[in-house]
Amino acid sequence: MKAAVLVFPGSNCDRDLAVALERAGADVSMVWHKETALPEGLDFVGVPGGFSYGDYLRCGAIAANSPICQAVVKHAEAGGFVFGVCNGFQILTETGLLPGALRRNAGLKYICRTVGLKVETSDTAFTAGYTEGDEIQIPIAHHDGNYFADDETLARLQGEGRVAFTYTDNPNGSVADIAGVLSANKRVLGMMPHPERAADAGHGGTDGSAMFSALMEQVVSA
Repeated sequence: MKAAVLVFPGSNCDRDLAVALERAGADVSMVWHKETALPEGLDFVGVPGGFSYGDYLRCGAIAANSPICQAVVKHAEAGGFVFGVCNGFQILTETGLLPGALRRNAGLKYICRTVGLKVETSDTAFTAGYTEGDEIQIPIAHHDGNYFADDETLARLQGEGRVAFTYTDNPNGSVADIAGVLSANKRVLGMMPHPERAADAGHGGTDGSAMFSALMEQVVSA
């Protein structure tokens, strides 16, 4: 699998995501935000966590209008795989690749801890390494992770099997406990928790590693 991880001013999880992908066997390139094109023959784009552009305006809003994100939108529209984590999830909603928005946490405080997630579907390249209903432990670290979608959008996401993960004990007030959502073709995933921080036993847990190993198999076969 040929993958790229984007780098913005303020990204701080780009290396973590690249290492998790490399350990799963991917060939990873780091792509700076001012680039206007993605590498040739790319299968997968990772949009990392952090505080792109200092989280000015709205989290992810400036990054979503960067030159490289125009290329990411084209990649996704052509059927390519895209994965946004935390700030990356915020960026993907700002580009319109994913529905909904990320608001301030209900408690108005930054939250940094490991939380429980329920796998809502295994019918995607991202979640094929799990069984529907599995409960996994993944870290979160965010101040604006409160996912919101209107009733019509929420019904569509749930009805089309596009909710990838839910919180077992909602830490931020997200509607319907949603922790991650998918695009209509299920090739774009955005989630607030950080599976790349749970892919190495030395970091305290490996529940995220199944995502990256499954991606290698699923994306290559696709």
